[in-house]
Amino acid sequence: MNVKPASRMDLVQEYYFSTKLKQIAEMRVSGIDVLNLGIGSPDLPPSAETISALATAAQNPKNHAYQSYVGIPALREGFATFYQNAYGVSVNPVDEVLPLIGSKEGVMHISMAYLEAGDEVLVPNPGYPTYRAASLLTGATIVAYDLSEENGWLPDLKKLAEQDLSKVKLMWVNYPHMPTGAKANKAFFEELRDFALANNILIINDNPYSFILNDDPQSMLAVEGMKEVALELNSLSKSHNMAGWRLGVLVGKAEFINPVLRFKSNMDSGMFLPLQMAAVKALENPPAWFEKLNAVYKERQKKVFELMDLLNCEYDHNQAGMFVWAKIPANYQTGYELSDEILAKTGVFITPGGIFGSAGDGYIRTSLCAEVSVFEEAIGRICQGFKL
Repeated sequence: MNVKPASRMDLVQEYYFSTKLKQIAEMRVSGIDVLNLGIGSPDLPPSAETISALATAAQNPKNHAYQSYVGIPALREGFATFYQNAYGVSVNPVDEVLPLIGSKEGVMHISMAYLEAGDEVLVPNPGYPTYRAASLLTGATIVAYDLSEENGWLPDLKKLAEQDLSKVKLMWVNYPHMPTGAKANKAFFEELRDFALANNILIINDNPYSFILNDDPQSMLAVEGMKEVALELNSLSKSHNMAGWRLGVLVGKAEFINPVLRFKSNMDSGMFLPLQMAAVKALENPPAWFEKLNAVYKERQKKVFELMDLLNCEYDHNQAGMFVWAKIPANYQTGYELSDEILAKTGVFITPGGIFGSAGDGYIRTSLCAEVSVFEEAIGRICQGFKL
């Protein structure tokens, strides 16, 4: 039997971390104790109140039925209250908040709702690979915009405006930025709003990292007039230690959300009710909870800085998020070369920056999602493997 996959599958490859995890698993089977410092999967638990809410709700036999495609009112209200308290953004919980099964789902749903063959989409380089993959699967054409360390990892909107943008429908942005940890300020978002208005482009900000090692959490939607040109994705995965729970949200004007809901309602059903009820409780986490979480990440970040110093890498001490983005030494051609050498000599895996686009080739990215003792072990292995 010879059944060929759809031709669209030729446009994308298996996700890098999917293949890398297979390699790491094989190395471990062969007896190599690999320390995986590549993937940003939080290793700390959600708040005790969140877990208790899930367990209690799951005991109710009435809570296991299909649920609404738009989430329960309490969850939409919870997200709306969170946005008001955390970012000073007022949204209507009835039609300006759409709960998602993780924000990665939202990337695909937004792409399918808005893009098709003949459309163009602005995608950051470096940037989260899913923006590119989802766009390609719709048949749209990628227009990459390069980000650079010299420009603070922000797009040069004046330079972009000189291009022919007549076919561009969407622009993906992501601040605090992954993988670089760069932050954006109000002035940039105001410039972005004006750029979107001038070029009739819908902006999508992916905002899951605003509470991790960041003293000033922001939503792009707090900028006056931004709701007229933009949607924002957010997630409980990173900020609330709920990555495996798959709980995200899309926030913005009902006019922009409705096409996404129309697509989503044909692809999935509502989230498990106890998960939604637990998410409501998670969204009530007090500031002290986030302070405690960030104190842990700060100690880990110090260890990763030590590790980067050993490798003669350069980095920004003020980057946000749960990674450390670092420039490789001049004696290496790419981050892939350094990453492969570290893995071969020490059994420590650090992500090469090139998986996020060609503009990341000269960098590596280390996850903070491991205990301090693991980073100390990695430091010891690198000292031994590189004879430092």
